[in-house]
Amino acid sequence: MTAPRWPLGPDATIGILGGGQLGRMLALAAARLGFKCHVFCPDSHSPAFDVVRSVTEADYLDFAALDRFAADVDVVTYEFENVPAETATFLSARKPVLPDPKVLAITQDRLTEKEFVTALGIGTATFAGVDSPEGLTAALKSVGQPAVLKTRRFGYDGKGQLMIRNGGDPIAMFHDLGGQPLILEAFVPFEREISVVAARARDGRIECFDVIENAHADHILKTSRVPAAVTPAVAAEARRIAETIAQAFEYVGVLAVEMFVVRDGASHTVLVNEIAPRVHNSGHWTIDGASVSQFEQHIRAVAGLPLGKPIRRGRVEMINLLGDEVEDAAKWLATPGAAVHLYGKTAVRPGRKMGHVTQVFPE
Repeated sequence: MTAPRWPLGPDATIGILGGGQLGRMLALAAARLGFKCHVFCPDSHSPAFDVVRSVTEADYLDFAALDRFAADVDVVTYEFENVPAETATFLSARKPVLPDPKVLAITQDRLTEKEFVTALGIGTATFAGVDSPEGLTAALKSVGQPAVLKTRRFGYDGKGQLMIRNGGDPIAMFHDLGGQPLILEAFVPFEREISVVAARARDGRIECFDVIENAHADHILKTSRVPAAVTPAVAAEARRIAETIAQAFEYVGVLAVEMFVVRDGASHTVLVNEIAPRVHNSGHWTIDGASVSQFEQHIRAVAGLPLGKPIRRGRVEMINLLGDEVEDAAKWLATPGAAVHLYGKTAVRPGRKMGHVTQVFPE
């Protein structure tokens, strides 16, 4: 592997696996710092293709294309966690891949992710692995109902999961999910959903953005508000959890930790729901609402540059424009103080993230 000089110089090229809106916003942040970007993605309609110097449109297992891609970049990062393991391994033998592919191996599987988190002494919903109908019956006895049955891999925005309640047919649900390896998680009666977006540099320094409160519609993030309506103790615990996970991974870049806040008598407990080893939808508010965005912070980390100290500019609300809500863009553009971000997607589908709006209010 050819090792680059750290930090990367202004002539460096950052390779990005994935061409969606996260890749697009990473590339825009990289350009502000003088870097060039090369995006690798099989989708010819990738929004990130519109804003970068170089693109490779090829399958993630096209090793000849990956070899050419690696030869053109100084470091590789990614905008989504479902990069095939073979892809990450192939590239890491040629150029640094950040975050490390071992993080992908853990976070791509909901069961190994939960096991990793609980081994750190951090709370999650009660869970059990399920590999067969008989295994599901046994898992239900230990986890109880209601519970959520999820695919272990490739699930996001509510995909690949079903709620099991008393009176339901768990075995039919097992087969509805394709009979693949699953995880059963106890339903968490949460008070609110929060997330922490954290960045860790190569030297181990960590910077966390303020705790975010999230609201979902049909399992898709709709609104993020900062600061979250939580106590100082809950906010401190949420940041501690994110920092602990980042250190345990020896992470380089930005990650998000999604959590549940659960009432526990007179106080609250914080439970980890999922880890996203990348920039995250709930961190989009940072583009307009903080002194440094999550995207710039990620580029700084993977380029070996100092992290910025995130300073929030006020109360912030981020609203996702889903599906045909993108037609409301003109209204938002006419709204004083609103910042509109459209992703350049041409196909409008229900629930598809077409853009977002950020509003910053004085505190």
